[in-house]
Amino acid sequence: MTTTADFLPPRRQPEFPREIARPRKEVMSSSGEVVITGLDRPGLDDDPEWYRTAVFYEVLVRAFTDSDGTGSGDIRGVIDRLDYLRWLGVDCLWLPPFYPSPLRDGGYDISDYTSIAPQYGTVEDFAELIDEAHARGMRIIVDLVMNHTSDEHPWFQASRNDPEGPYGDFYVWADTDEAYSDARIIFVDTERSNWTFDPVRRQYFWHRFFSHQPDLNFENPRVCDAMLDVARFWLGLGIDGFRLDAVPYLFEQEGTNCENLPRTHQFLAEVRAMVDMEYPGRITLAEANQWPQDVVEYFGTDEAPECHMCFHFPVMPRIFYALREQRARKILDIMEDTPAIPAQGGQWGTFLRNHDELTLEMVSTEERAAMYGWYATDPRMRANVGIRRRLAPLLENSLEEIHLAHALLLSLPGSPCLYYGDEIGMGDNIWLPDRDSVRTPMQWTPDRNAGFSTADPGKLYLPTIQSLVHHYEATNVEVALAQPHSLLHWVRGILNVRRLHPAFGRGTYAAVTASDPAILAYLREDRPAGVATGTSPRPAGAAAALPTPRHPAGDARGVASQDLTPASETILVAANLAATARRSVLTLPAHAGWDVKDVFGGASFGRVSETGELSLTFGSRDFYWLELVPPAEVPGEDEDDAARTGAGAADRSGGADRPGGAERGSSHGTHRPYINSHAAAFQASRPEKS
Repeated sequence: MTTTADFLPPRRQPEFPREIARPRKEVMSSSGEVVITGLDRPGLDDDPEWYRTAVFYEVLVRAFTDSDGTGSGDIRGVIDRLDYLRWLGVDCLWLPPFYPSPLRDGGYDISDYTSIAPQYGTVEDFAELIDEAHARGMRIIVDLVMNHTSDEHPWFQASRNDPEGPYGDFYVWADTDEAYSDARIIFVDTERSNWTFDPVRRQYFWHRFFSHQPDLNFENPRVCDAMLDVARFWLGLGIDGFRLDAVPYLFEQEGTNCENLPRTHQFLAEVRAMVDMEYPGRITLAEANQWPQDVVEYFGTDEAPECHMCFHFPVMPRIFYALREQRARKILDIMEDTPAIPAQGGQWGTFLRNHDELTLEMVSTEERAAMYGWYATDPRMRANVGIRRRLAPLLENSLEEIHLAHALLLSLPGSPCLYYGDEIGMGDNIWLPDRDSVRTPMQWTPDRNAGFSTADPGKLYLPTIQSLVHHYEATNVEVALAQPHSLLHWVRGILNVRRLHPAFGRGTYAAVTASDPAILAYLREDRPAGVATGTSPRPAGAAAALPTPRHPAGDARGVASQDLTPASETILVAANLAATARRSVLTLPAHAGWDVKDVFGGASFGRVSETGELSLTFGSRDFYWLELVPPAEVPGEDEDDAARTGAGAADRSGGADRPGGAERGSSHGTHRPYINSHAAAFQASRPEKS
């Protein structure tokens, strides 16, 4: 049967600019023809701590690409975009729920744990996605929603209809709604109680979230076993780990707030033991929106490890708070209040935005009121205890602030997680209900439906963004690729520069005192075992940018791969949170006499004085990533500092012409070309697999 689609051109894919595209691979087909395949496929490395230096990227399957014109994104659509994600510099995809669901909570109301919703594809499609991602050197983690199910899940239906049957105590039931009264209500906008009466069973069931999401009863060993079997199912398909949704609420206990209970940690240790024993190299990432002293418990200990990673929720709102307060104190305080990770190999997860609201649970009442005043002037922008907006609208489309926020995200302790579309500055739609405002279709081209789908626009699962500032015809991947200085190219560049410096992922953190309260400064230092402070295995004068390439055996193309063995390095991060130019003196007593080099372009920034002080000038919302190098490593010890610094300033293409730009002037406004060229050099040397 002929349809209208038969007469339409195929959906266009944004094309990578020729000068930055990776080499294509030629293979011989069965018919003897030479076929050009996608980007070269390096495969996965075998580093068991890969997650500590990884960049994560959250992909909503429903929102990314519709491959069959149904109006909803699907797994095949994600496969089609893997080359884009690898080009961007993503190491691991995080896929929120794609399981069968009534979709009353964006898929977090699951009705079948071991299937894929038919609108997204099949298990076979998902297995292909895993293989294709792995071939490109990217990993995949998925959500494991252990705390609750949909009320349409067969377990719940069996529990409510047959209280004495095998699933009768799979959920938490009670004759009254009086138990666990100390537990807070999380969704205060919609729920009045954590108990809901079920007219079928004639009892109340417990739920920490929506009333259509009954909590599972983890006091029942069969529930624990069932959840371990769910994990085994997906790990057996080849995924690289789980984001563990809402883990603080698994167990209940009278007289407590029913959060962070010892039995919860005991069960997570059992999950970790199963993963480590049966599927080594896979990870678990805890979503625990708690204060740092509570979250660190989810790492476990060396004797009883729990999660490999934990999201650091309190850092995120303080980045936004600091940008409006124009002072560094809030970020410094929360970092000071963050305990050391108690288990070896643990890593924080950091983010700016995700599929939920910008949560304000972990701030004070006064800070919350200020955040609402700054970022949510329209009541529709608020949801639960947070703000339902994307990154670009939050920061009023200010590229300076978006750059600065990313620079902090990528340099603070932890592995960063980006949210789809934020790399192009996508907007939101506060007229859509609840969190749908930030879950609209990805914008690929200026074509119909932003290149997301060929369906009739009215058939889309959500409308595309058509606001005055963020309209998809102007804000999309194709337009961004065509502009060398777009946000997309900038994000790609800084991700690849970050990859060259393992200190950002594995290094220690230490705050640095600055004379101006608007300046946030800290050190990230990576000292491998056996390397003493003040020494480095790097040869004197060797460039820090690109480690020595090596050619893998059997690689007929001779494309250089890269040895990312951590080198000893110390990186100073300094950021101006103010909207005006500033000059500040940083106190670095342990690094007196050390030379200072710009990470992006390699220009010299002089030397830390013998008294341990470094003076820097900043433009508005400016930042530096500077490498501190012991004098013994730098040739020309007697070279005149002023001449050397002046040459560095000239190399930075006119930094002295900017406000406050002197011999140690602003780097932010001039390092974009260095990010792009540095990234191009790095991209040409990414590891290849024969």
